[in-house]
Amino acid sequence: MMNMDCYHCGEIVPAGLELTVNIFGNDEPMCCIGCQAVAEAIVDNNLDDYYRFRTEKGNKVNADIPEQLQVNQFVDDQDLQTEFTFEADGHQETILSIEGMSCAACAWLIEKQLTPQTGIVKAQVNATTQRATVTWNKDQVKLSEIISAIARIGYSALPFKANTTEIKNNQQSKAFIRRLGVSGILTMQVMMIAFGLYFGAFSDLSEHNLMYLRSTSLILTLPIVTYGAFPFYLGAINAVKGRRLTMDVPVAIAISLAFMASCRATFYQQGEVYFESVAMFTFLLLIGKFMEFRARARAAEVSANLLKLMPLSATLLEGDSESIVSAKHLKIGDICLVKPGETIPGDGVIVHGSTSINEAMLTGESAPVRKQVGDQVFAGTVNTDGSLKININATNADNFLTNIIRISEKAQNHKPAIAKLSDKIAQYFVALILITAIFTWVYWAQEDASYAFWITISVLVATCPCALSLATPTALTCGTIRLNRQGIMIKSAHVIETMNRIDTYAFDKTGTLTHGKFSLNHVKILSSTFDKQQVLALASALEAYSQHPIAEAFASFRNPNIKVSGVQTHTSCGVEAKFEGKRVLIGKVSWVLQHLDSEQGKSVDMISERSNCILALDNQIIAEFYLEDDIRDDAASVLSQLGQSADTLLLSGDNKTGVERFAQQMANNGGHFSAVKSNLTAPEKLETLTELTKQQKNVAMVGDGVNDAPVFAGAHVSVAMGSGTEIAKTGADVILLDNHLSSLLSLKDTSIRTQRIIKQNFIWAMAYNAIVLPLAVCGYITPYFAVLGMSASSLIVVTNSLRLLKK
Repeated sequence: MMNMDCYHCGEIVPAGLELTVNIFGNDEPMCCIGCQAVAEAIVDNNLDDYYRFRTEKGNKVNADIPEQLQVNQFVDDQDLQTEFTFEADGHQETILSIEGMSCAACAWLIEKQLTPQTGIVKAQVNATTQRATVTWNKDQVKLSEIISAIARIGYSALPFKANTTEIKNNQQSKAFIRRLGVSGILTMQVMMIAFGLYFGAFSDLSEHNLMYLRSTSLILTLPIVTYGAFPFYLGAINAVKGRRLTMDVPVAIAISLAFMASCRATFYQQGEVYFESVAMFTFLLLIGKFMEFRARARAAEVSANLLKLMPLSATLLEGDSESIVSAKHLKIGDICLVKPGETIPGDGVIVHGSTSINEAMLTGESAPVRKQVGDQVFAGTVNTDGSLKININATNADNFLTNIIRISEKAQNHKPAIAKLSDKIAQYFVALILITAIFTWVYWAQEDASYAFWITISVLVATCPCALSLATPTALTCGTIRLNRQGIMIKSAHVIETMNRIDTYAFDKTGTLTHGKFSLNHVKILSSTFDKQQVLALASALEAYSQHPIAEAFASFRNPNIKVSGVQTHTSCGVEAKFEGKRVLIGKVSWVLQHLDSEQGKSVDMISERSNCILALDNQIIAEFYLEDDIRDDAASVLSQLGQSADTLLLSGDNKTGVERFAQQMANNGGHFSAVKSNLTAPEKLETLTELTKQQKNVAMVGDGVNDAPVFAGAHVSVAMGSGTEIAKTGADVILLDNHLSSLLSLKDTSIRTQRIIKQNFIWAMAYNAIVLPLAVCGYITPYFAVLGMSASSLIVVTNSLRLLKK
């Protein structure tokens, strides 16, 4: 009795076992109860298209499903969940590592299984990184139930951890190397024999020696075209089943036909053999596959490498005692000791000591940054010299490093439009190749069927659209890596496509063109009832509730005896509260005056146009504050360079006099604004951007990522300065982690260069195929040179893209 293979996992069905599942109207054999249960779950949920689209068999299901459900329940522990879940728009969100995924069909199957589940808000599965980003309502479904739903269709899912991902990538890499090793070693032997056959053609090699060499070549080539080329056959078969064309189709046809024709020539001792061409062709393709795997693994390891920056332990201070605890278990409010040379264990504020922090792993900036009491530090950065005490202000699941990882994962789940276009063109091109190959054989077969066969093989091999399919993804990957190295975090995949079309740059002032670190220069008291100390204490009590950079200038004047109530914060405008039963306001001049009731309070005669903000109590203005904020060193030069090819706008919420004075300072240093607008609220800034968009302008908005977050929605590309952990939570498309405005120039330059290289790759790929196709059809290219040409074409595309990684 002939052995049967399990329809689900491909393993041999034990003798005497009769387990089947009806799939597409046929009773398909199963090797165990686990595979049967998984296959039934797939069919019962109307997901059987998975079997039509998959390119590799599923993994054998060894675990019993009910036992798996019990194992999954540990992830519902609330203390444990804080390490890998976070809040997203009122829902829970986490990244899951999926084991057992082998192709894009697996990702499709998992998404189709999860999306209809009650409580699942969104599920995105990335076949490249083998991870799923799942958002769910914790009141309707548990995380263990989500993982169990994935288990029911044969996949193992657990919260993403860097070490397990690295182990899995290493295992896959070893499998690739084994396949390459077998194919490479045997290919060299086949090539040696081929030299003997070539030279034998000029020395009348005896028939039995000729037969011996050809038979030996056949035996050596057999493992290459079976074990080595198996992924290509499987990919081609499943592509045809799914009614789509991929590069695997012409490749599989070429390998199988060339090998079978060579076998025929060997057995009948008629015609030429091309075992060396088949072997070399397969080996070169495997090298290409391995390079593609390494590129995908590198993308997947970006977040894994970031997680490795996190220290395993932290020194927790409790009174005068020190204790070593797990860095993952630090809570908000904990005080940690960080000694020189140690890695910061969590996001926090320095409460004692000063030092230099190496933030290169986050920002790309190699020079250490000086930090002192009151400054924010981030997990994963390195304390270089001084001893510090820091107050933890973010959990492990919500720190800056974790947010960056989360951003990277979401960006990888999105496929750019240009990449989709490339895939579509490649698919149509495969169809053109197959049609051309058929007509080529029909034409040449009229003269010599044997000769026609090898010409057809050459057409299939030489015109394989590998270079066309590599044109976009290799360039985009290299461009993104280049930006990451420079401390520029891309959150949205469309950025590289859009940046080179930007013709208008809109800038916020405070925290963007300036450092956003205000210092109090002068206080003007306008009331005889209060002295300077009382005014500053009251202003500090109000500003304690504001997140605007100006608020930091009043922090040192805080008096715990001065208390306010009923506080209302008005974004970009000011703060309103009650003090001793009276209404008190602090904020920008226009906003405070607008909210005063009495005519006396509304008088502006006594208010200087240079004041940054004013304080009013009981409808009476009692003080003016004059603050200073240093301009960024690179602001003027960046404006000058951007202004050569685009409009530059200043959109500020500050008063007109201050904004105009700032614009003049910039002009004196070589910077220039096309237009300057002041006293703008966030809605007014958004309205300005909307009007520009209606005028067919392509706008980039650059802000500090806090007060400007609502404005970002009106821009084609939004850029936030990486000045704090809140940045990672905004709607910005790009984060400048290094806080350098000059990174805008790098972003623009890399975008232009990436688009240029994509076009170059496309032109080369199309030109190569346009030239080589008629040559192959006319019989001027042999299969051996066809594979070299195809491989060289792909190598040129990859090498051209790698130029983006050069400085």
